[in-house]
Amino acid sequence: MIASLDFDRRREFDYARDLARAFGGALLFSLPLLMTMEMWWLGFILEPARLAAFLLVALPLLFGLAFYAGFSASHRGVGHALLDTLVALAVGFLVAAIVLALFGVLEPDAPPGQIAGQLVLQAVAGAMGALLAGRQLSAGGDKVGDEDQAAYPGELFLMVAGALFLGLNMAPTEEMVLIAYRMTALHVAALMVGSLLVMHAIVYSVGFAGQEVHDRPLSAFLHYTLAGYGLVLLTSLYVLWVFGRTQGHGLAEIVDAVVVLSFPGAIGAAAARLLV
Repeated sequence: MIASLDFDRRREFDYARDLARAFGGALLFSLPLLMTMEMWWLGFILEPARLAAFLLVALPLLFGLAFYAGFSASHRGVGHALLDTLVALAVGFLVAAIVLALFGVLEPDAPPGQIAGQLVLQAVAGAMGALLAGRQLSAGGDKVGDEDQAAYPGELFLMVAGALFLGLNMAPTEEMVLIAYRMTALHVAALMVGSLLVMHAIVYSVGFAGQEVHDRPLSAFLHYTLAGYGLVLLTSLYVLWVFGRTQGHGLAEIVDAVVVLSFPGAIGAAAARLLV
């Protein structure tokens, strides 16, 4: 009985530590967005349909992160990944509410829909940070997750998650539109090639911790880098749509903006494969 009680207390202590680490990860990963003015405004000027679509797409993405890199070392498997997803989302909402309230961004007399919109956009990044905290903020051998079990679809999923995370940080800013406006067709083509090269080099060539070794370089480029970049482009288009950056623009302007956002997205995708 005493051994059982000690075991239960140990598990409770471990989960409390994991939860505290999740709050730290949520704050660390979401702070740039929490201090970005465009995100404050987008929270209440975006249509409810876009916000709902954003949250619905975010839920399976968060579930995948919970499965591959959940914040709890004592909770593994599909059922526990679902629980971690809900807890991480709650952590993201709580961190966003506290920080935005401290900054005076949340107005007490504002309509509930306005406050909800501001929190939804911020909470997803916080939830991602909470789930990644177990991998990035834990001590040496204490890292958690089933990332080693990731097959080819899992690898592609992690790239989408990394692209989405950096895309969320960049897409709301006016600079993205300004950069796209200043670029010519030659700039766009060069940036696409540069994004592919950087993405491939980060994972396979330059010696970062966690770098992968592949005995078939061409196959790795086609199946991972090129396929991953295609997913990065789609992810960037989705993020721009959510933030209303495609509205009122022609096809050429949208393509330019997608390629610009896909540059940091490609870096995020590559980093996700190394870090998660």
